[in-house]
Amino acid sequence: MENLDHEKYLKRCVDISLESLKKGNHPFGALIVDENGNIIVESGNIEVTENECTGHAETTVMRKAVKLYSREFLWNCTLYSTAEPCCMCTGAIYWGNVGRIVYGISEKKLLELTGSDEANPTFDIPCREIIAKGQKRIEVIGPIADEKLAQEIVAPHIGYWDNN
Repeated sequence: MENLDHEKYLKRCVDISLESLKKGNHPFGALIVDENGNIIVESGNIEVTENECTGHAETTVMRKAVKLYSREFLWNCTLYSTAEPCCMCTGAIYWGNVGRIVYGISEKKLLELTGSDEANPTFDIPCREIIAKGQKRIEVIGPIADEKLAQEIVAPHIGYWDNN
């Protein structure tokens, strides 16, 4: 699990976010990788088209993953997301027992993009703070600092939210 190519998986998350946007959803993407680097589950946001208030990309991949894999197996997996998981998504990751989170842009950066748009009333709570209050030592990596990748993640959000 240590030698995963974070950029490769985050780029796939960007592709998923663009697919999500084309389907009429918010531009977010997430996936889960097993300890051998295989993508086992992926999803974009389904909140709009499924009229699902918990339909964030991360919660959606977690719902899929816990139906397919054991908690023991998931502990050795990594969840990748275009943006830092919100408090709801972090809770799903915690309860689903995924052992590592890697994200592209911070919740603070996302708040800059979405502003006061009613479609995404973002919490300003870093996922590390939520994880620190729990009993599991879930590793959190992010935001991934590569400027080019950050621009790719941010691009679908420009002009999408009322704030832009």
